[in-house]
Amino acid sequence: MSAEYDEGHTIAGWTGVGIATVGSSVAGVGVCMVSAPLVSGGLAIVVLALLVTWGLHLAGWGKPPGVRPREQWGMRVRDTRARGGHGECLGCRLAGRGRRTVDAAVAVPRAAGASGPSSPSSPEAAVAETLR
Repeated sequence: MSAEYDEGHTIAGWTGVGIATVGSSVAGVGVCMVSAPLVSGGLAIVVLALLVTWGLHLAGWGKPPGVRPREQWGMRVRDTRARGGHGECLGCRLAGRGRRTVDAAVAVPRAAGASGPSSPSSPEAAVAETLR
């Protein structure tokens, strides 16, 4: 891995790894002891690790994928762009952040020479009605 990426060196990443390690250990003990409650509990802890990591990432304690400036490599550096979402981040997209697409009807320009309010069947009117 290139030193330019510095992936996973975050509070969110290490917290998630710590909780997931406990969960997989509990599940492993459950398998060895043939105990369904321990296996289920361990798997529940692993799911909790996923949710905690996701929450910390959305709060700014995780980092986006890709190249970052060297001054943002420290673990205690909070990501100020997290509120708006990271474009290529699945976690941000699942939370409704990140990549946003423009509706094709919004991009349709108004016909030249048209004056007055648009008719109800125009794309502008349909978008305005949708946004209300």
